[in-house]
Amino acid sequence: MTSLDKPTEDAQHDSRAVTEAALFEAFGGLRGMIETVLPGLLFVTIYTIKKDLHASAIAALGVSVLMVVVRLVMKDTVKHAFSGVFGVAFGVVFAMMTGNAKDFYLPGMLYTLGLALAYIITTLAGVPLLGLILGPVFKENLSWRTRNPGRKKAYAKASWAWGLILLAKCAILFPLYWWADTASLGWVLVALKIPPFLLAVWLTWVFLAKAPAPIDVFAEMEAEERAEEERRKAAASSSPSSSE
Repeated sequence: MTSLDKPTEDAQHDSRAVTEAALFEAFGGLRGMIETVLPGLLFVTIYTIKKDLHASAIAALGVSVLMVVVRLVMKDTVKHAFSGVFGVAFGVVFAMMTGNAKDFYLPGMLYTLGLALAYIITTLAGVPLLGLILGPVFKENLSWRTRNPGRKKAYAKASWAWGLILLAKCAILFPLYWWADTASLGWVLVALKIPPFLLAVWLTWVFLAKAPAPIDVFAEMEAEERAEEERRKAAASSSPSSSE
């Protein structure tokens, strides 16, 4: 690691605050969690009371669209709300096609399983998924892969945590999909929305807060551009034509 690669003491001192801000941005914070939970909660509440698939599905989809509209009106980031709409829409379509209300949850469960495998496989391949997600947020891009081994190790630990936590969640939900009724599955799924997520985010914060500070590759590029500009100016001012 060269002197340019070594994180400064000030950067290390600010690592915890930077990590907290990056995780908040990447995972949506409190509002993102509400947008994740509310459609499923509304679906299972209405279905438990009325046993009406259509009413439950329309209500869940409607509240998802409403949350996107609210974010658009407030000119806020819509990526978390949009992902919620797509997830609910897939669930609604799936359930309507099969006529089985439990299938409203199946696309999300399959997504969770796929995401768990992605965290594990990418970590085994040496490119932990969490590093790919958070690298741009920290302005380090992929510099952690070759220039900051301590951060690569932290990303690997955090990715393992996410993968194993999501796999444990799937190990609970998939048997319930086959054996439990729709209401029971729905309430367990709602209950498992936030706690595993918070545990994974907390572990990510722990691992990254203890890791070396990120290397700001954007600041490096800007510094190189300024240095190059100064060299060009110096060369131009010292050329024979300028001395004449």
